[in-house]
Amino acid sequence: MRKIIHCDCDSFFASVEMRDDPSLKDLPIAVGGQPDKRGVVATCNYNARAYGVHSAMPMSQAVRLCPDLVVIPTNMAKYKAESAKVQAIFREYTELVEPLSLDEAFLDVSACEVLQGSATLIASEIRTRVRETVGITISAGIAPVKFLAKVASDWNKPDGQYTVTPDEVEAFVAQLPVTKIFGVGSVTAEKMKRLGIHTCADLQRHGLPELVRLFGKFGNRLYELSRGIDDREVRTDRVRKSLSAERTYAEDLTDFAACAAQLTSLVAELEERISRAECETRITARTIKVRFAGFETTTAATQGRTAVLADFLDLLHVAWQRGQKPVRLIGVGVKLQAPPTDLQLGLF
Repeated sequence: MRKIIHCDCDSFFASVEMRDDPSLKDLPIAVGGQPDKRGVVATCNYNARAYGVHSAMPMSQAVRLCPDLVVIPTNMAKYKAESAKVQAIFREYTELVEPLSLDEAFLDVSACEVLQGSATLIASEIRTRVRETVGITISAGIAPVKFLAKVASDWNKPDGQYTVTPDEVEAFVAQLPVTKIFGVGSVTAEKMKRLGIHTCADLQRHGLPELVRLFGKFGNRLYELSRGIDDREVRTDRVRKSLSAERTYAEDLTDFAACAAQLTSLVAELEERISRAECETRITARTIKVRFAGFETTTAATQGRTAVLADFLDLLHVAWQRGQKPVRLIGVGVKLQAPPTDLQLGLF
């Protein structure tokens, strides 16, 4: 049975800013774009969260909720440097580290022999070292599977940890709200509510055939996770499945022509990212996202091996026709196939 730790830095961007400027510690702060330029909250500290501010919220709305909010522009170069320090600490305990983003990662410490091989003690020591060397706090969840480790890391936030031992899995997972299952969004949650399904224990009362009938192929995953079954390994070689570039505009783009005029620079940015990732030959589809002034969002996609301006102009026209009104955000992206393997398969 594996010993998996999910480490998650607490309000990472905001924590780094408070570390560098201690006068911010007791103030509500949000890191992100400016409210008068349609900025979005990248992250905020817990003082700001007390007002209802949260990540991905428009900064203008965050300021309305918290008039004293201190807005700090993002500094990605600084956050990446601090993330590298945290990740380096992880790798002193195991080579099996799977970063999910700059501020969180899974660690498989099954083979780690320090601290008597105790994943709980290892997580505690990692948190102490991050606090002392990087100057921020980090929370951790410890469990035999990735799903429960990630859930547990949020149990005692901020600056805490929670362990789900193998003999506690059954009771722990049974009382979890279904919204804790990755992939259960608002639409699926509402459908479950209508069916009287609120917790994983409620899901457990439904057999696999019934869950597949109700939720399609996602029913298989619901059946497993609601029982604490998760065979996913901690992978150090995460394969990029998509690339994108998007932009929120300070002023609405009033018509299709104005949207099309912005597409050139967006596609150029996407092409640069594709080139930097060396994945030109892995493109399988193109996608576009359009968010209208009223926050209605639509997407369009088409299969193809290229990602040039003409491809996205056609998709933009399809998406814009669905609303035909001012646009506040446009995003372009590509889907990627798995890279070819060098493994030579046997003939039989």
